[in-house]
Amino acid sequence: MSGIFGVATKGNCAETIFYGTDYHSHLGTEYGGIAVLDKEFTRQIHNLNQSQFKSKFYDDYKHIKGNKGIGVISDYDEQPIYLNSRHGPFCIVTSGYVENAEELAQELLDKGVSFSEVSGRAVNTPELIAKLINQGNNIVDGIENVFDAIEGSCSLLLLNKDGIYAARDRLGYTPLIVGKRSDAWAVTAETSAFPNNGFEIVKHIAPGEIVLLNENGMVQSKPGDDSRNQICAFLWIYTGFPASNYEGINVEIVREKCGRFLAKHDRDIDVDLVSGVPDSGLAHGLGYAMESGKPFRRPLVKYTPGYGRSYTPPSQEQRDLIAKMKLIPIKEVIVGNSIVICEDSIVRGTQLKNFTIKKLWDCGAKEIHIRPACPPLMFPCRFNLSTRSTKELAARKAIRSLEKKDTEKISEYIDHNCEKYRQMVEWIAKDLDVTTLRYQRVDDMVKAIGLPKEKLCLYCWTGECPKSAGSKSKIKIVDIKKSPKKDSTQIKAKL
Repeated sequence: MSGIFGVATKGNCAETIFYGTDYHSHLGTEYGGIAVLDKEFTRQIHNLNQSQFKSKFYDDYKHIKGNKGIGVISDYDEQPIYLNSRHGPFCIVTSGYVENAEELAQELLDKGVSFSEVSGRAVNTPELIAKLINQGNNIVDGIENVFDAIEGSCSLLLLNKDGIYAARDRLGYTPLIVGKRSDAWAVTAETSAFPNNGFEIVKHIAPGEIVLLNENGMVQSKPGDDSRNQICAFLWIYTGFPASNYEGINVEIVREKCGRFLAKHDRDIDVDLVSGVPDSGLAHGLGYAMESGKPFRRPLVKYTPGYGRSYTPPSQEQRDLIAKMKLIPIKEVIVGNSIVICEDSIVRGTQLKNFTIKKLWDCGAKEIHIRPACPPLMFPCRFNLSTRSTKELAARKAIRSLEKKDTEKISEYIDHNCEKYRQMVEWIAKDLDVTTLRYQRVDDMVKAIGLPKEKLCLYCWTGECPKSAGSKSKIKIVDIKKSPKKDSTQIKAKL
């Protein structure tokens, strides 16, 4: 899931776009990009694979001038993309995962549309989205064209002379929030980008909604449909930043509640201390400690934020290196103690086993009790570039071993009341080499978040796909000679 940010100011937006984008650094590891519009577009893209956004863009932003800009921390594709379209020039950043990207690209190629950007998947998703928008009668119609055509998820920010078009995907899988300060309007994927930049939240953009921002205010270009909201539950469990709010619900508070629910099912164990795997596991551990009354301590500490997250890099080699190097054990806290370790999730299990649990045993832990804050992950995400195969998932490895074959008949492994679920968890515990392993229950996780279950995407745990996850619509190719002129939009909401 890429992090995207946009701002329109009455003065130069360079500093705000720099810091606003930087506050999304936890969402991507591959590329960072900024596009600013003055009389012309200024665009910069840097590879962040071995560095941080701040260090790459610190010199750039001092020389950028313009009153409108968009930025991105990208999980895979190089962006922003610039397109000199028939609707005028624009730059675009996107967040999400388009399952049928290759199909759509081929349809456009068959129609004579060419592509200039390349990526490991052969098509650069933001460029594909830009070309799809160009098929519409105007910008808003083009964005609707995107929503009709894609399978998966795509939220976007589009910068042109009118301002910044912000569009949230139709399922509301990825959040977009509008903020305001005395001299500017902004839109962000993470509300943690707002406080230190002086913005107050004024609107959570609805699923499928399109708004236009500029230095004078905000107007709704296309209403959304909140009844279709299927926001990703994993935002609160792992992906999101602790200071962020989605749908008005804070991440840190949800994680503390998750930890409390885990502790409520642990009345039968006696431990010396509670901890969480830094960083995202810490609040889960704090919640567990508050509920259990056991002391919260830090047997493992993370060496600087520079190591980032071991979940987001695309290669296993990179993930393993980060996992190995970022956590340093404190032997004096560990030796001789029975420890509950709260983790946000167990995805593949390899890093937890090889670079967390092993360090604890090597430092003399007496017992290790692992408590993931979400249920076993069973399905690759359809809306985010993370796991792409069931073979990667720790729970599926356990099921294959227990069944002696690959199988999709896994309903009993999903239900925590079933014997097969118990056997799967025991297999994973033995594989991880831990004293006990107990996962969060789906219903407890939903209660911790506080939204109705039908308002959340729980696909990676339950396999139940959000409604209207893909329309499989053909691309609407308009006749350029006969298409109407682009609609003009009046900015109605004033600062």
